[in-house]
Amino acid sequence: MIRILVVDDHKMFRKGLVLILEDAGDMQVSGEAENGDEAMKMILRQEWDLVLLDVSLPGRSALEIIHQTGLKKPQLPILILTMHNDELLAVRFLKAGARGFLTKDSDPALLVQAIRRIVAGHRHISPELAERILDVSTGTDPEIPPHQKLSNREFTVMCQIASGKTVGAIAEALGISSRTASTYRSRILEKLNLNNNAELTHYAFKHNLLP
Repeated sequence: MIRILVVDDHKMFRKGLVLILEDAGDMQVSGEAENGDEAMKMILRQEWDLVLLDVSLPGRSALEIIHQTGLKKPQLPILILTMHNDELLAVRFLKAGARGFLTKDSDPALLVQAIRRIVAGHRHISPELAERILDVSTGTDPEIPPHQKLSNREFTVMCQIASGKTVGAIAEALGISSRTASTYRSRILEKLNLNNNAELTHYAFKHNLLP
C-alpha cells in the first residue's frame, strides 16, 4: 500500500483527493496537512511513501519543505500538484528536488499513474509541459522573467515579503538572522530592478506568484 501525505490548504480539495487516491486500490492517504509548518512536522515524524504537495501554502513554503525533506529524508519523493500551469515554476521545483509536477486540472487517472511511477523511482511530468520546459532550459523562450534569476531561497523570501511578512517574521520562519533576511531582500530588489516592498508585491501579483 502506498502511504501518501497530502499537503494542501483547501480542505474540500484534500477530501476529493482522498476519494480519488483510495479508489485506486493500492494507495492510502495516511495523513493531511493544511500548512507548511504542519507538513514538515508530519514528514519528519512519520513514514511516507510519497508527499503530494501544493506550491501555495501558509507558513513554511513548498520550496523550503522540499529543501528540508531532501536533507532529512532524501529518499522520500515529492510530487507537486498545483493550479499553476507554468513551465518556469515547474523548472524551479524540479531543480529543487521534486520528483514530479502536475496541475490540478489533470485527469485523475494521470495523477494515479504519476504517483505509481514516482514511487517506483521515476520522474513524471506531462509531455506538453516537458516540451515547454525544454524551450526554457535551452534558452529558446525569449520571455523568461527576471524572478527566474533568483535562487530558491531568494524566491522564497520574495514571496513571503509580497505576502506581507516582515523581515523579522521571515527570518524566524526560515531559521536565519534578521540581517541575513535583509540581505536577501536587498539582493532581490536589485535583481528585479525594484525599489521597495510595494513594487515587489505588485511584481509578484503581476506574475501570478502568490495564491
